[in-house]
Amino acid sequence: MDLEARITRLEDLEAIKQLKARYCEICDDDHNPDRITGLFTEDGVWEAKGIGEAEGHAEIRQLFQRFQKMIRFSQHMTMNPVIEVDGDTARGTWYFFGPFTMEKDSQALWQACRYHEVYRKLGGQWFIERLSVKGPRMAADYKVGWAG
Repeated sequence: MDLEARITRLEDLEAIKQLKARYCEICDDDHNPDRITGLFTEDGVWEAKGIGEAEGHAEIRQLFQRFQKMIRFSQHMTMNPVIEVDGDTARGTWYFFGPFTMEKDSQALWQACRYHEVYRKLGGQWFIERLSVKGPRMAADYKVGWAG
């Protein structure tokens, strides 16, 4: 791989990491339905078994409006990315861990899962084409913990 290709690859990896950071920031901005759609391709998909599935900007916006009613607080922390870039497409996996406060009964939870994502580069900018939440690996009441 020549120097230009290596630099492009590094820039693409960093852009995808920044995309994921913006996703987390938007989720923690009250799951802002107006901002979230700008991260997805027009035909983008958000899916999580038992939580919901949405395809396209209108459905993703509606899903995040529902999240606003369900979740009072969240702190999305993603780590350990494994990203493979292939031209204008890429795949990535991330670990997620975070606290949530649900509206119902003010329940405080810890949650852990994995994100499996597909990205597409359009007009020089990376977007999420498919975001699949796998898990939860762990979901536990804050006071009880995951071992209790």
